[in-house]
Amino acid sequence: MKKLLTSLALLALLPFAAAQTPAPATAAPAAPAKKVDASAPIVKADAAGVPNAGFIKAHESFLARGKSGPIDLLFIGDSITAGWAGKDRAHIWEAYYGKNNPANFGIGGDQTQHVIWRIENGELDGITPKVTVLMLGTNNSAGHTAAEIAAANKKIVELIRAKIPGTKVLLLAIFPRGARKDNTGKITEAAIADATKRTEVINAVNAELAKLDDGKNVHFLDINAVFLGQDGKIPFSIMPDQLHPNAAGYQLWADAMKPTLAKLLAPAATAPKP
Repeated sequence: MKKLLTSLALLALLPFAAAQTPAPATAAPAAPAKKVDASAPIVKADAAGVPNAGFIKAHESFLARGKSGPIDLLFIGDSITAGWAGKDRAHIWEAYYGKNNPANFGIGGDQTQHVIWRIENGELDGITPKVTVLMLGTNNSAGHTAAEIAAANKKIVELIRAKIPGTKVLLLAIFPRGARKDNTGKITEAAIADATKRTEVINAVNAELAKLDDGKNVHFLDINAVFLGQDGKIPFSIMPDQLHPNAAGYQLWADAMKPTLAKLLAPAATAPKP
């Protein structure tokens, strides 16, 4: 009987003991990812900080191009600029720019901070282009504000002018972009929302970039209307992925920029002798 009472007493204490057992510690919430500074010089790298091999290879090729011969016309940007190297639009590049000792310093996926790193690591050293065409910022439009992107572009313009005082900067409005299809060929509501948000950012950036035009050394040019249909949307026949122009799109770009570029490349008029 005594043993039975002892057992019952122990059973009665079990819930109390369980209640006193400390609950397993819950993992602390992960700290939010630190926002990248769009105006800082940052090498393109993976999550572990390993520099992107393609980025470094392209950077080194640009350094070599600067040493290989004169550059009178320089393009700086991301994949949209890099796309001039495509085989189906190479003839446009040659016809419009071949006589100007052109150089294409565009790298796919680049954001403003990557281009700042490239400039600060020698890409503009020792070259003297008459005109530098800059179009950059669409890849920042998801993670940075319009003010941040505009400020970064302003810094890039200042770096170009500091490195190459004699160049004229042709600052292009960031090109329009639309809702992109997923891998099944569908345009989802999420894609439409993303494109709408990015477009708002891009339009705000372009409004700020226009203010950098000083009529002398920096010239802003917005050619975005040539990429839009009558409905205000980007035809898939111009930008199949709603971001990158195809050959027809590059032809539109070249034609729209031609008059302004011709003026900037023209020799400066010399004052008549007395």
